[in-house]
Amino acid sequence: MIDRRSFGKVFGAGAAAASLAGLSGLASQPASAATAHGPGADARGTAPVRGTYTSLGALKQVDAGVLDIGYAESGPADGPVVILLHGWPYDIHSYVDVAPLLAAEGYRVIVPHLRGHGTTRFLSPRAFRNAQQSVVALDVIALMDALRIEKAVLAGYDWGSRTADIIAAVWPERCKALVSVTGYLITNRDANKQPLPPKAEWAWWYQYYFATERGRLGLEENRHDLARLVWEFNSPTWEFDDATFRRTAASFENPDYVAIVLHNYRWRLGLAKGDPRYDRLERRLAAGPMIAVPTITLDGGDDPFTPAGEGAAYRAKFSGRYAHRTLKGIGHNVPQEAPEAFAAAVVDVDSF
Repeated sequence: MIDRRSFGKVFGAGAAAASLAGLSGLASQPASAATAHGPGADARGTAPVRGTYTSLGALKQVDAGVLDIGYAESGPADGPVVILLHGWPYDIHSYVDVAPLLAAEGYRVIVPHLRGHGTTRFLSPRAFRNAQQSVVALDVIALMDALRIEKAVLAGYDWGSRTADIIAAVWPERCKALVSVTGYLITNRDANKQPLPPKAEWAWWYQYYFATERGRLGLEENRHDLARLVWEFNSPTWEFDDATFRRTAASFENPDYVAIVLHNYRWRLGLAKGDPRYDRLERRLAAGPMIAVPTITLDGGDDPFTPAGEGAAYRAKFSGRYAHRTLKGIGHNVPQEAPEAFAAAVVDVDSF
């Protein structure tokens, strides 16, 4: 296997060569300006990796649990596994530049579409279109079982962070190490009943919109425009183009997209019931279980949902070896906005 502490590889025609030692150095600088790429160059004066790729290649499908899961795979089949988990309103293209970086380092990289997105489908038309937090995590466990993956580095943001956090907390034997954007996101629905400061509530406007029938119709009829508005708010410095958005927006045509998105947010607010089969697991999650696996947490400095305090708000939830990095000039979609820093965090936490 390639030495993961060196990264002198070229990732394809026209792609920039970068050293992983350099990426790790950049990512480990607190609030490093190196992750806030200006047009065409980063702090090293070289072309940034961001935007190099437009595709993760042909997707694969596998029956896993209640789903037929669509996923991208790259890197050597016998490499150490990293599973990259996306959020909403995004899809696997958040990792379009991260995956080649990790594959070049010898990782087997798995990037699945979460339920309700892309080519992932329910196996039964009668299945409950459930999106409570526990079932999304169980989807990833089922995917690992289907692919005969015993243990993997898990990395994610938004829904992906929550899902990776749950697996790390409840099934640590399946999680070698963790990269979690915005830290500890396991949901306690009782705590969610408490109001936030008005500015924070305003940032979550779509959750309350989705609680209404008007919001359901709005998501159904305006899914692309709504998602683009959220992208622009979540990442105020990310100058994505139309083609980048369209590649992801195609995933919102999944027939279960609206049902899954609505149930996820309504469940979090206590406005929709989950599946009683998972009540015991949800009670365990509501108790806020500690995460003991090696962890790096990342915050986008310009993410409107990043808590103040350089990770202090959730530091106490991680009891294993731990590091935190805040990325200046980066918004909510960290892996797509700062792929070098995200990939470096994966490699670094694996070395823990």
